[in-house]
This record gives sequence, C-alpha cells and structure tokens, in this order.
Amino acid sequence: MGSTAISDKVVAAARTWIGTPYQHQMSCKGAGSDCLGLVRGVWRDVVGAEPVPIPAYTYDWSEVSKAEVLWNSARQVLQDVDTETPLAPGQVLLFRMRKTAVAKHLGILVTVGQTPRFIHAYARHGVVETSFSAPWQRALTARFTFPPHA
Repeated sequence: MGSTAISDKVVAAARTWIGTPYQHQMSCKGAGSDCLGLVRGVWRDVVGAEPVPIPAYTYDWSEVSKAEVLWNSARQVLQDVDTETPLAPGQVLLFRMRKTAVAKHLGILVTVGQTPRFIHAYARHGVVETSFSAPWQRALTARFTFPPHA
C-alpha cells in the first residue's frame, strides 16, 4: 500500500474523531480524548493494536525534567519527516506550546495549500479541525508519518 493510501486513511480516521469531548488521558472516540489519545485512536483505526502501553501522565509531565518524552516516544513508533519534506496530509504534528517548554501537543494535518488545516484535541474544545495558522506553524517542532505498512 502506498503512502498516499495511508495518508488518506489517517485523514479519514482523524475526521471521525471530530466532536469527541476533551478528556485528559482518554482515547475513546465520541466519549473523550486528549491530543495523544486522538493519535492513539487513529493508530488503532488505521494500523491496529497500539504498539506500546501508555503510562499515566499529568498535564505538566516532563516539564520539570525537560525530558522530551513525547518526542522520543513518537520516534519509536512513527517515522520522522525531514524538515525539507513538504507538509502533507496525514502527517502527525508535534508542537512546543512555549519556546522554552517541552514539546507535548499533537495534531494530524488534514489539508495543505493556501489554507492548511489540522485536527487536534484541545482542552475546553474537544477534537476539532482548525486552521494550521502562523502561530501553530511557529510552534511546530517535528513531523511524523504512520508506518508505510499500515
């Protein structure tokens, strides 16, 4: 299966999560999800069983230690996208919400071009599709793709 087919599946699966309420540490379509839960749920929808267990985490996890836990974990199961590679639908986006903070917010790019958009789970908003605007683009820290054999 080519990467375009995987990307299409990832985008389609992510869109089925829109409207799911925000719930920290959850990953249950329609019932509750956070940003990691969204990516985990899309993984289950597209790939199958999750590859690693997810330990409990707090809102401020890894901030004190400054360890890039989410970034390093993503590298274990997803494929890094080189910074020279163009944005493409289906890519998993990792954000640093403040310049000095660890990267710990995720989303899935669904459209590119003049009005790029992404889906993410956001506190007080739930899972939404929103503009990948300049502030979000500045916060972008890394990109990943689902494995090619998905």
